[in-house]
Amino acid sequence: MKVSHYFEFEEHVTGGIRESVIHQRKLLDRLGMEYTTEPTLDADVFECNLVGPRSVWYARRARKRGIPVIAHTHVTAEDFGDSFRFTNALSRPLRPYLERAYGLADHLVCPSEYNRDLIKSYTNTPTTVISNGVDPEKIDGLEALEATYRDRYDLNPPTVFMVGHVMKRKGLETFVELARRMPNIDFAWFGPIDRALKGRETKRLIDNAPENCTFTGYIEDIRGAYAAGDIFCFPTHEENEGIALLEAMLTGHPVVVRDIETFSWLADGEDCLKVDGGVQAFETTIERLTDPEFRDRLGTAAAARAEGFTLASIADQYRSLYETIVESHAQPIADQHTKLA
Repeated sequence: MKVSHYFEFEEHVTGGIRESVIHQRKLLDRLGMEYTTEPTLDADVFECNLVGPRSVWYARRARKRGIPVIAHTHVTAEDFGDSFRFTNALSRPLRPYLERAYGLADHLVCPSEYNRDLIKSYTNTPTTVISNGVDPEKIDGLEALEATYRDRYDLNPPTVFMVGHVMKRKGLETFVELARRMPNIDFAWFGPIDRALKGRETKRLIDNAPENCTFTGYIEDIRGAYAAGDIFCFPTHEENEGIALLEAMLTGHPVVVRDIETFSWLADGEDCLKVDGGVQAFETTIERLTDPEFRDRLGTAAAARAEGFTLASIADQYRSLYETIVESHAQPIADQHTKLA
């Protein structure tokens, strides 16, 4: 079996989508499957990670040739807003475009049950939920980096931290205000800022953040973030899954999340703490985690839960997906040949 594993705009897109594609290709290698990263119809499956115009062009032609099309639903209109400049304006026309584009696929891969529920309102294309996964190799050996990264950014434990692109949708306002209300605790957001792509309000929040709130910008070794941080605070308002959350859990950090539907798979008080409320509620929750024993207990439970999302754990789901799709497409062709005979 050969897969055309295409990632449109690959040279420009970063963040969780890029990490998901890296994970998928590692899984293809693990499964010993032949694939090309170029879009081609000389394949048994055409798989796309962003349904841009070129992906749509190939998807249409693949369908005409009887080549099954798989699309990943990384992007929804719901999570597009409050990300970069102009994304709020673009989110409305994005919806009908995605409805048509996702409708071209024979099968959609959704990173979470929440994402699948959203996608069901876009199209009746069959869906399968497979996590974006977490790669243990990526974060292996982070302990040796703790002193370096704490010193580099002048962070004292317990440090409240976040990993990912700095954007309003991910709870930037809550994160900054939380730091302002807790001046004796260090807060650090590790991830690209990309000021040229940010709106006025986002830049204002960054520029007016209190002294105990550090924005590191892009860091080459993401292990440094998990080495220097102690409490992972993820006040996002909308998320399809959250690879950084899985990484934080796997590294044994206690996690605090906003109580939204995306995180319904997490158990409050067992493998995370959920916050249903504003900044004051987040503050109360963070204060609970200043207890080292409570942090350790919650972090240990989080790590155990995250094991189920490692690449090794989800590999068979991908194998089954490819085999099922190829077989389902082969059967109608075989039936047609039987009728002709």
